[in-house]
Amino acid sequence: MERKIKEAIKQIVGPENFTEALIDLVSYSSDSSEYQHRPEAAAWVQDSKQVSAILELANKHKIPVTPRGAGTSLAGAAVPQRGGLVLDMSRMNRILKISIEDRLVIVEPGVVYDDLQRALEPYGFFFPPDPASGAVCTLGGNVNTNAGGIKGAKYGVTKDYVLGLEVVLPNGRILHTGTKCMKTSSGYDLTKLFVGSEGTLGVITRITLKISPKVPLVSTAMATFETLRKAGRAVSEIMYSGIIPSALEIVDKQTLVAINENTALGLPEVEALLVVETEGHTKEEAEFQLLKIIEVFKKNGAATIRRANSREEADTLWIARKTAYGVMARINPNLFVEDLAVPISRVPDMLQAISDIAKKYNIKMPTVGHAGDGNLHPVICFNASDADERKRVEEASTELFEKVIEMGGTLTGEHGIGLAKAHLMGLEHDEVALDLMRAIKQLLDPNNILNPGKMGLGCEESASTDKGRNIALSGQV
Repeated sequence: MERKIKEAIKQIVGPENFTEALIDLVSYSSDSSEYQHRPEAAAWVQDSKQVSAILELANKHKIPVTPRGAGTSLAGAAVPQRGGLVLDMSRMNRILKISIEDRLVIVEPGVVYDDLQRALEPYGFFFPPDPASGAVCTLGGNVNTNAGGIKGAKYGVTKDYVLGLEVVLPNGRILHTGTKCMKTSSGYDLTKLFVGSEGTLGVITRITLKISPKVPLVSTAMATFETLRKAGRAVSEIMYSGIIPSALEIVDKQTLVAINENTALGLPEVEALLVVETEGHTKEEAEFQLLKIIEVFKKNGAATIRRANSREEADTLWIARKTAYGVMARINPNLFVEDLAVPISRVPDMLQAISDIAKKYNIKMPTVGHAGDGNLHPVICFNASDADERKRVEEASTELFEKVIEMGGTLTGEHGIGLAKAHLMGLEHDEVALDLMRAIKQLLDPNNILNPGKMGLGCEESASTDKGRNIALSGQV
């Protein structure tokens, strides 16, 4: 990036909101994934006018721009793979409007998920998608990745709540999409086009979100199973039983063993553990739903069933699920936190396939996930400095997603494609679909300046499956 370009960016945001210091650039070179590449500069923007001016400048000079929230992406979506400028959105963090009467909020993209929940708490409302990184992740990142979470089975994901957006296009023009109404059939749905686009089509600068009344009472239970298939069948049957739990999570044996090796929790080392939560406006309503689910647990051979009689006991039952990721990080120095989804009826098959692949390639792949909507998270734990293990991991990952697609599943339920699965896009999407996606990218971003390298959709990029993760992992730090 030429010095005159950097000076021009300084003029737009002010010297105090621009950096090319090495310590900052190293920080911006990675997110929560294994991928890394150093940018040439970074800028903190304050409003859409600054974003517009920067993108107009970058487009003119063909400078890559990577929008960034909190950097919690597990797929490399926030890594500046082509260098250039990181556009840090974290200081655009105002909650602009809370309208309980209209059941909506208007926020800037840098608002942290949990901060919005705290602001809504006094009104008895909440924003239902519940990502695990809620304490730090930003709503702009949630929209760009179509984030989900443990409540997805009942409440859906981010796209189900985005009513409208303000988006700065790569040429600097400012676009407004959507409405403040609960429904609209007016024109193409441009709002949904940008949800899940991972910052490749425009920079989101304002978000209108639908919010929901909070259901006050919750009932919780945990069941253990001696086989993955029994647990999987229980999940499938629950989800067509007429009862929709607010959460239905799974933890497998590899994860339970890892937790016990690294903590004093002493969890049962069974093949699978399910944690379920139901909710209602009365205690009887929540309990009725939970009892129906417990019947399904028993029918499918649950070894043990434990109910929580208080909030404290419920928190104890959730410990296994909520401590899983931190414990997995201790198994090996490198992690691929995979994110796949299959039709609910195929959850038993997918759980078995994950176990079989881990054994076949002699790798550790503990699994947790949002079983209630078929969204599973096998976590491949490995040592990247071991060339043989690295090769086995790449082969296992490819076979895993071939199985996913074979079962009618999808490459990602909530983390996005990013760098991690750009080389796999051709597995899920046919050439007609990929050509159309590339055409949309080309139309909106002909110079491929916005988050280039992601999703395999840039003009010069291929979405074929002949590239491995080793290409995406290489980078300058």
